[in-house]
Amino acid sequence: MEVSRIRALRGPNLWSRHTAIEAVVRCTEAERDLSATPAFEKRLRELFPAVGGLHSNKPSVPISMAHALELVALALQAQAGCPVTFSRTTPTEEPGVYQVAVQYTEEDVGRQAFEHAQGLCRAAADGATYDVAAAVAALAELDEDVRLGPSTGAIVEAALARGIPIRRLTQGSLVQFGWGSLQRRIQAAEVDGTSAISESIAQDKDLTKKLLHSAGVPVPRGRPVDSKDDGWAAAQDVGLPVVVKPQDGNQGKGVTVGISERCHFDIAYDAAAKYGGVMVEKYLPGHDFRLLVVGDKLIAAARRDPPLVIGDGKHTVRELVTEVNLDPRRGEGHGTSLTKIRIDTIAEARLAAQDLTPDSVPAKGQRVVLRNNANLSTGGTATDVTDSVHPDVAARAIEAAQTVGLDICGVDVVCETVIRPLEEQGGGIVEVNAAPGLRMHISPSFGKGRDVGKAVIDHMYPGGGNGRIPVIAVTGTNGKTTTVRLAAHLLKAQGLRVGMTNTDGVYVNGRQTDSGDCSGPRSARNVLMHPDVDAAVLETARGGLLREGLAFDQCEVAIVTNMGGGDHLGLNYITTLEDLSVLKRVIVLNVAPTGTAVLNAADPAVAAMAPHCPGRVTFFAQDGEHPVIATHRAQGKRVVFVQRGHIVCAEAGFEKRLPLSQVPLTRGGQIGFQVENVMASVGAAWAVGVPWDAIQRGLTSFISDVHGVPGRFNVFDYRGATVIADYGHNPDAIAALVAATEAMPAQRRSVVISGAGDRRDEDIRAQTQILGASFDEVLLYQDACQRGRADGEVLGLLRDGLKGARRTRHVQEIHGEFIAIDTALESLDKGDLCLILIDQVDEALAHIQQRVAAARPAAPARRTRKKAASPRGARARDTQEAGKAGAALAP
Repeated sequence: MEVSRIRALRGPNLWSRHTAIEAVVRCTEAERDLSATPAFEKRLRELFPAVGGLHSNKPSVPISMAHALELVALALQAQAGCPVTFSRTTPTEEPGVYQVAVQYTEEDVGRQAFEHAQGLCRAAADGATYDVAAAVAALAELDEDVRLGPSTGAIVEAALARGIPIRRLTQGSLVQFGWGSLQRRIQAAEVDGTSAISESIAQDKDLTKKLLHSAGVPVPRGRPVDSKDDGWAAAQDVGLPVVVKPQDGNQGKGVTVGISERCHFDIAYDAAAKYGGVMVEKYLPGHDFRLLVVGDKLIAAARRDPPLVIGDGKHTVRELVTEVNLDPRRGEGHGTSLTKIRIDTIAEARLAAQDLTPDSVPAKGQRVVLRNNANLSTGGTATDVTDSVHPDVAARAIEAAQTVGLDICGVDVVCETVIRPLEEQGGGIVEVNAAPGLRMHISPSFGKGRDVGKAVIDHMYPGGGNGRIPVIAVTGTNGKTTTVRLAAHLLKAQGLRVGMTNTDGVYVNGRQTDSGDCSGPRSARNVLMHPDVDAAVLETARGGLLREGLAFDQCEVAIVTNMGGGDHLGLNYITTLEDLSVLKRVIVLNVAPTGTAVLNAADPAVAAMAPHCPGRVTFFAQDGEHPVIATHRAQGKRVVFVQRGHIVCAEAGFEKRLPLSQVPLTRGGQIGFQVENVMASVGAAWAVGVPWDAIQRGLTSFISDVHGVPGRFNVFDYRGATVIADYGHNPDAIAALVAATEAMPAQRRSVVISGAGDRRDEDIRAQTQILGASFDEVLLYQDACQRGRADGEVLGLLRDGLKGARRTRHVQEIHGEFIAIDTALESLDKGDLCLILIDQVDEALAHIQQRVAAARPAAPARRTRKKAASPRGARARDTQEAGKAGAALAP
């Protein structure tokens, strides 16, 4: 078994909506049908019983080693605690070669599981051993390290439940919610609206106390200290017992409470000093409560109890701690609902205060406290008391959070009970925390868990918002880039700031931010990340879909322009039109339930995608009587078609007509493929609610020049001849261009063409077969990149396509794109037409523009005169010159 091309599909993809690890697996002949070697499955199940029985996705397909690899990789992740369910193995047309896709929730875990699966399958095949337990443990540990912690995870889960798209920005807990101008960000339980000043105040315990005290919020007496002696003096001043803690700390680190003796104080001081300045304050008797405030509401409250064990008269304290730590809810970090209890110097000091050591055997029923502070991070437990909080206590907590200025705030209160006001019982607020831990409220040790993640999302997106901007995804064989540009232009006419990706680059609000072929998911993610984007129009090419999947989980509109095989077949196991259709319809499958698929009704492969759309469908076609259009319209659904020189948009009793005479892109409706691109763009704009007056303005102002749609039917006048530059590079595009140019008058027709080497031989030949029936002269050139072909090989295939050409009588071969362009231009006479199929789009267009500009007649030279003696004289001479110039230009 040979495994190659392992890659992560990070969005909805060819196989599923799940993220997945995909690999190409090549099996030997003996590995293609494991039923012939039943001993393999027996050894595999002995090594890894959780894998279950081997099976294929299709009963007619024999079980191969690739299937075994798939099932083992999935089962290893499941055993490690990852919520994965999807996997698939698909044979390719190449015998013994399979594509394997296995879902992952964390990419690092998925990749490592795939590696372990290979090792385990090889061990089973060789009769060797494999430490599966160690592999599962390593995967579980890695998952613990890389997945989001419980606080961030709870907020993310609430966002997903709301339908808010999320993107993790770092390996840590920095997460983006929403897209473009509606994006928000969190880090742990801290939102992007939290002031850095407020966070800084919360970290300064002394300043926090002063501000709360000035606001009338009850707080304990105390002050910062700079030495053990100064600290002990402060303790004597406020009165024993005291609390010693870092002045700038969190998660209970370095906090010791209930100190009454100097020796205990010195240990506590050293523990706090590890984290910076030290603070001493009066110990308030009672229980430790954490109140969670989000915005202006108390969301949850929990009583926190210190870590303790109960003696049984037989085991030592150390042994009792070990037994308590066996609770599966207890872990090393913050990923579990409880943290393991530690025996350290703080714990030993607390034991000493109870006349115990870690090796003492406490009496049966004796409560042995390991710490006085009750933070979960030091092994404490939490009991939910949300429903018991007195309104006055809640009001003080909210007041404390707002005094400091925190959106999400953990308020630590010490009092006997939260069912009575703090002032009545001598309680107080001892600390205010930015980015508080949420796990005690999500999964308390005792009591009801609270949906605090939802409260945070409700605060960030009030009114039920989902953080989504309109996303229009465009795919197909031809017309994608023009459709993207026009759709973006129509959205811009509404006043939206539009982000756009296509094969020319990335554009944000009219400014190009990246260049080159940017039709993949990386460029799309960059647009969705940009804070100045109100809507996005994304060209979604085949390559990016295969390489990484979609950059988004859902789109508001999916446009499929057409489906032709000549441009994309024969690569990455996409060998038939059906394969290509399955790939392209991925964007249709991922239309939002409230969204729309805009589909070409005249293309059977595209029209067949309609049943796969979760939302509604708008069909477009030039023929309003096309059966698909007529049926859809009769059902009262949206259609776009052409009738008597107008684009007609109809739905039920509604109809809107847009005159093609006012759409420059179509040259008055003469260019059929541009009419189709316009209909698709209008259908998308209609779907996202662009007003009709804005659509009309956008259609009128969109010009098919090198700025509006570079390389897409750009027309030039060269010494009275018509020159058309286009990037068409497949048989379907060539056929559409021929149809468009045949509607344009010409005395002699010539074409300049090369071919992309990564196309099939028959597709390269087909291009010149089409051109040979319509053009008098053909200039063949070899482009800059042969894409794996030998020198002259593409030219030979293009020549083959011209054999028996019905119209072409003259063929030239030229090495070099610009030399070919110059040769074609020099041969043109007035009234001729030349179609130039360019390869290096920007460079070729610039070259053609330069030649066109140089061929224009020079403007009449203007004679210069001496400076006028007065302004009045100057104006008179200007008038005379204007008159002479007008006479010279008159017929």
